[in-house]
Amino acid sequence: MRLALALLFCFFAQNIYASPSPVLKTIPVDHIYAPSGFDTNDNVEVIITGYLPNLCYKYPQTKTSVSDTHIFVSIEAQFYVPEDGFCAEAAIPFVETVNLGVLKSGVFDVLVNSQSPQEDHRGQTTLQIENAPTDAIDNFIYAGVESIKIHAQSKTVSLIGNNPSNCFEFKEIKIISNNKDTLSVLPILEQVAEFCPLTMVPFEYQFEVPETVQADKVLLHVRSMNGKSVNAIFENLKN
Repeated sequence: MRLALALLFCFFAQNIYASPSPVLKTIPVDHIYAPSGFDTNDNVEVIITGYLPNLCYKYPQTKTSVSDTHIFVSIEAQFYVPEDGFCAEAAIPFVETVNLGVLKSGVFDVLVNSQSPQEDHRGQTTLQIENAPTDAIDNFIYAGVESIKIHAQSKTVSLIGNNPSNCFEFKEIKIISNNKDTLSVLPILEQVAEFCPLTMVPFEYQFEVPETVQADKVLLHVRSMNGKSVNAIFENLKN
């Protein structure tokens, strides 16, 4: 029995040490989406789409730094070297939300996988941050959106989630366009009672995607109550 356990331990130990550790490698970027409507009190986000080159790449991750009016983002993934050296060729798309934190007001150049503003690359866009009108963390109370449902062959979109109390009622959905490729969707609630008991209230709010952006792929950047966003790519229907 002891001999069998010892042999089993040696087998697993050999496999553990024989498997090389993953290394970080830069991954291709298709597009950077910069939502409008952020101010100096907001947790600012940009969204990056791209693809993992094959099945040996996993877990995209980002690092950011800010220098004056430039925001540098590097996006990499863990590359696992298989024992047989074979990586199945299958491009895996990803949508990665990049948290930039609170920024000062102004216009920033966002550069992805670039070390210099002068470097020739496709991962670049601009991001505008406005001065906050108040000292509040946010100007609105947003619904607790958890997922986005895009209805096939239509411009109808459903926001699905749970609000934490019945003291909140739905007021409106405000949409801010960056006039290029992104719609910031703000599902606004209003508090109708002072006392807010903890009662999870499920909801589904619907809206129609407006004609304000003509890009083939439009980012729906939905603000949520927890301070984070929920994002989805809307395939723009051609008339």
